[in-house]
Amino acid sequence: MKDITITDTVKYIGADDKDIDLFESQYVVPNGVSYNSYVIIDEKVAVMDTVDARRGEEWLGNLEQALGGRNVDYLVVSHMEPDHAANVQKLAEKYPDMVVVGNAKTFPMLGQFFDIDLSERSLTVAEGDTLNLGSHELTFVMAPMVHWPEVMVSYESSEKILFSADGFGKFGALDTEEDWACEARRYYFNIVGKYGAQVQALLKKAAGLDIQMICPLHGPILKENLEYYIGKYQVWSSYEPEDEGILVAYASIHGHTAAAAKKLKEILEAKGAKKVAITDLSRDDMAEAIEDAFRYDKMVLAAASYDGGMFPCMEDFLHHLKSKTYRKRTVALVENGSWAPVAAKGMKALLEQMKDITVCDKVVTIKSAMKEDTVADMEALADELLAK
Repeated sequence: MKDITITDTVKYIGADDKDIDLFESQYVVPNGVSYNSYVIIDEKVAVMDTVDARRGEEWLGNLEQALGGRNVDYLVVSHMEPDHAANVQKLAEKYPDMVVVGNAKTFPMLGQFFDIDLSERSLTVAEGDTLNLGSHELTFVMAPMVHWPEVMVSYESSEKILFSADGFGKFGALDTEEDWACEARRYYFNIVGKYGAQVQALLKKAAGLDIQMICPLHGPILKENLEYYIGKYQVWSSYEPEDEGILVAYASIHGHTAAAAKKLKEILEAKGAKKVAITDLSRDDMAEAIEDAFRYDKMVLAAASYDGGMFPCMEDFLHHLKSKTYRKRTVALVENGSWAPVAAKGMKALLEQMKDITVCDKVVTIKSAMKEDTVADMEALADELLAK
């Protein structure tokens, strides 16, 4: 285990997973992921969550080393998703006097995942309840639907640590040197993004706490410049654009729509667009495309017509955006069709199901391949998009 210092009495006992191919069976994680877990050593010993079954034995070894022969008095379960709670039963069997701490929504889920009777060794906590460990005291703050209904976070007052569950999480193993915001953003919008209102509610609660350190269940422990990370979450959870820029997302069959999308990118840049990102929805990471859609204030959708609708990867992209509560953006449309161009109609219909979306009046229609008149239309579309 990499040596990760929290404090003298709060120990990191989590594990990196670099063998995983897809996180939650859908998200590409080229640098793996960390399953974070912590133990507070005091008059009473409290373990803060377990880890995924994939790293269960390593985690138990880390815990035993940190305990130095001590027993576990409490296991705090902040989130029941299996990448954090897979080892609850194993730990309960190893330490038969250990009390499991959760809220009213935690224990029914425990019964769904495990065949274990905790009726005589469970502690149900609610908003504002505390657990005294000696010199450390945990205060429990409910965080329903961030991003499961049973989620809660814990604030340790003596060392001013927020155990933030999946909040402030990030893809990537802890020994990966990379920018925090990029993979934290992709993580947030794809996993937590739908629940912006609930994240806002939690941030309001957290604003009343003196937080000096954030210990999430994925990603690095945050110790410095906390206003930066909290500020990112304020922007992300309010659905405001993070940066001025344009995402050009295209769905092309034989390459003609792709050529038009790339030409439009050049036109936008020539006209002074601050940042233009482009993604091939057939080949690029869908989660990253979603991340960029939320990051920038404007977007271009370019799709071939297909089976009386739009090319499937574009429809899939739009359904993802709708499910993640995409809003407060300006969108331009480009369609292609050799005999019956209808992609724009379908894209607009899906966009109309989202809130606060402005669709440009100008729609560029390509019939098979880009021509001079198509380029002129894209020039006009670029002017309208940049003016909004």
